[in-house]
Amino acid sequence: MTDTWPLAHLPPRAADSHKGDYGRVLIVGGSRGMYGAPALAGMAMLRGGAGLVQVATPRECQPVVAGFEPAYMTVGLTADNDGRLAEAAIAELEALRDWPDVVAVGPGLGRSVGVDRVVAELFTTWTQPIVVDADGLNALARQPELLNRAGGPRILTPHPGEFQRLAGAVGHKLSSAMNSRAEHEAAAQQLAGQWGVVIVLKGHHTLVTDGTRSAHNTTGNPGMATGGAGDVLTGLIAALVGQHLAPIDAARLAVHLHGLAGDAAAAALGQVSLTAGDVVRYLHTAIARA
Repeated sequence: MTDTWPLAHLPPRAADSHKGDYGRVLIVGGSRGMYGAPALAGMAMLRGGAGLVQVATPRECQPVVAGFEPAYMTVGLTADNDGRLAEAAIAELEALRDWPDVVAVGPGLGRSVGVDRVVAELFTTWTQPIVVDADGLNALARQPELLNRAGGPRILTPHPGEFQRLAGAVGHKLSSAMNSRAEHEAAAQQLAGQWGVVIVLKGHHTLVTDGTRSAHNTTGNPGMATGGAGDVLTGLIAALVGQHLAPIDAARLAVHLHGLAGDAAAAALGQVSLTAGDVVRYLHTAIARA
């Protein structure tokens, strides 16, 4: 396993390029009371350079999610009585299948049988690269048989607790992440190779691995331990994949830029006052510096 290789770089944009050249990115997320998660991911996609972004969210959430950002599109999906995606949303998403170049699923979805079935359908049958985070990962942990049935390139972005659930679902009984980071990283490398996915194991010195290559990130600060920061990372990874970077290169560059944006935000605002929205607002600084 290598711990360093050159960071990828986005090429300069051609003078005659158009928005279709920079990726059509779809995010599936949100539920009653968790409107901000897909919105943050969508805003990060735009700041990360995606040409077109669409947020698919429960129909009751759509007006609120749309109100965060005028530059992305939204589509409303069928939800259950608790405001979480229902199984009927699978057919509605099918109508969108040919639109995106890359998909992100998970932020703010909540947990339910309907959500599990939506995630299962996307994970196993859609051929586009998919970034899976948050409740998308929890849905996979409840259906571990899916992890070897990815329909295309997949990037999983668990924090330590989510990774512990994923690994435990396939028989890895890990110690507490606080006590055994090395154990978690070894399992992440093994499972990334076994499942044929990229795993972004978040935390201090986030690990990015595909089971063959591995690297630790060195940017970021404790101020980024705040709600929504992971949603921003999800959006940024998807945006970079949409701009034709390989999944592992997109994940590694996104983690670097995400931390760099957090460092710039902390320098201006302090760590205590830093919010996930600030990370989005400072992404332009990170991209200019990288």
